[in-house]
Amino acid sequence: MTVTLSPTEWGPLQRSHAERADALVADHLDRRKRREAHPVEDFLFTYYPTRPNQLRVWHPGPGIRLQDAVEYDGRRGYTYADGVAFLDPAEAVRRRDSIQWIHRLLAATADRQPQFGCFGLHEWAMAYRTNDVRHQKWPLRLGAEGTDSVVESHKVACSHFDAFRFFTTPARGLNVLQPTRESQPALEQGGCLHANMDLYKWACKLMPFTPSSLVLDCFELARDIRTLDMRASPYDLSGLGYSPVLIETPAGKAEYAAAQRSFATRARPLRLQLVALCEELLQ
Repeated sequence: MTVTLSPTEWGPLQRSHAERADALVADHLDRRKRREAHPVEDFLFTYYPTRPNQLRVWHPGPGIRLQDAVEYDGRRGYTYADGVAFLDPAEAVRRRDSIQWIHRLLAATADRQPQFGCFGLHEWAMAYRTNDVRHQKWPLRLGAEGTDSVVESHKVACSHFDAFRFFTTPARGLNVLQPTRESQPALEQGGCLHANMDLYKWACKLMPFTPSSLVLDCFELARDIRTLDMRASPYDLSGLGYSPVLIETPAGKAEYAAAQRSFATRARPLRLQLVALCEELLQ
């Protein structure tokens, strides 16, 4: 089923999206002008490849045709014919292998029981027995020895390959799993902060097919998760206004797990929307 929107119908949707995107990226762009780095908020713009100007482009999603949308003429993934812009079916065919892989990963993750016992130790494992920590400008809350002690006194059970690959060499052997890119669909689970942050990555990889409202929903989820991720990390970010989640204590573990559950609840409908999008594109 397709719906054709006139300029008076799609124009306000486009402007509303641009305003929402602008509000989400404004602080990052201001810092970039001042050449100031932020260890928490810049992550979504440095780790993930989508640029702020790409987020600002409005994509209506499959089944929506836009009258007199000449600005989409020549835009990748679109066809413009007889004064109407619409998604090019040939683009989905060309990217079929990628869409199938994303679908396999997201569907498997959605079907797997979430786990809530990792306590954010991935960030600690990235600072284990090394002086080459990722955020050099920010001190370790417990110092190097204290950080190592937390890692050694806990069960490290990271299931996410793109977190595990940043572990220090001595920390990798302490992890109960040894994730690889190939095993990612078999290991990823919906309680993992990074798996849920990555919904933003998959939504962007599926652009222009992903409705922009879904992309920004995933962005907002990833932003909020990143805040918990760094509050529970070994770094002292109190100077930036972030109170630590003391995962080395019972109270901190309970706080972290409760937040994990809340994020898993928020992530599930977004993941299922992306699964449905992939299935629509693969038909």
